[in-house]
Amino acid sequence: MQAELQVLTPLVPVREVSFLRFCKQHAEGVWAIVDVSVDGIRETFSASNAKRSCIRLPSGCLVQALPNGYSKVTWVEHAEYDETTVHRLYRPPLRAGLGLGARRWLAALQRQAECLAIMAASSTPPRDCPAAITGPGRRSMLRLAGRMTENFCAGVCGWAERKWRELRSGAVGDGMIRVITRQSVDDPGEPPGVVLCAVTSVWLPAVAPQRLFEFLHDERLRREWDILSNGGPMQEVAHIAKGQDHGNAVSLLRATVPATGATNGSGNPKQDEESMLILQETSTDAAGSLVVYAPVDAPRSVSS
Repeated sequence: MQAELQVLTPLVPVREVSFLRFCKQHAEGVWAIVDVSVDGIRETFSASNAKRSCIRLPSGCLVQALPNGYSKVTWVEHAEYDETTVHRLYRPPLRAGLGLGARRWLAALQRQAECLAIMAASSTPPRDCPAAITGPGRRSMLRLAGRMTENFCAGVCGWAERKWRELRSGAVGDGMIRVITRQSVDDPGEPPGVVLCAVTSVWLPAVAPQRLFEFLHDERLRREWDILSNGGPMQEVAHIAKGQDHGNAVSLLRATVPATGATNGSGNPKQDEESMLILQETSTDAAGSLVVYAPVDAPRSVSS
């Protein structure tokens, strides 16, 4: 198997790993999944692997079924990598397993399990406004949000399969800014043409991560940082929970912006306003948080 392991920042190189995966039922209700690097077995590097800065040593997890219907997961992640390729700001979290280690995989697994449980539940959580969103509408909204977040992550990390081409990469203070492009051809939800992506990372030493996340995903505070709000308030018109934490959700926000190009009988600009809909997906766990959003086209009749 081949995989790209990524941290959402240009300061940590993407890890390309090749490994063998072995799955076996170890006992009744207990399964073992073990990965081992192909390079480690061969004890040599081929020409194509010589550029790799990471080798995945024996890693994997034990999954044990519990009587209450839950599963107990024990995860071990073991890898060798060249730390000199990682920016100094990200070396501590990588050493602690929050970047590409067991703590991150367990956090992501738990968050995904909560999401699947809620999506499979027959009853809709109270905050989901069931009168405003039908079942097919919920599924469509979740698929669109998933595609939006996937495109965002692909741009931040520069997924190899998207065939990005780097235009510029350089240091800015203690960080780095990277500008990459790719050609969009028949990609769902994207018009054909050139996609440009600029990404950087900043360090805010005096702000707690959870406080920053709550500030960014609170629609009532949107006017303080989001240019799409046009300095005005935003309203959440739809909300789909994706976990027990209120920060794991897909939302549809409505921003009121001045109408453009309209004039009254005297030739003066009208004071009419029109609505802009913004699709947003937020997620948070022990490994970090994510806020992804984009304007979407929708009928003007959409209301809360």
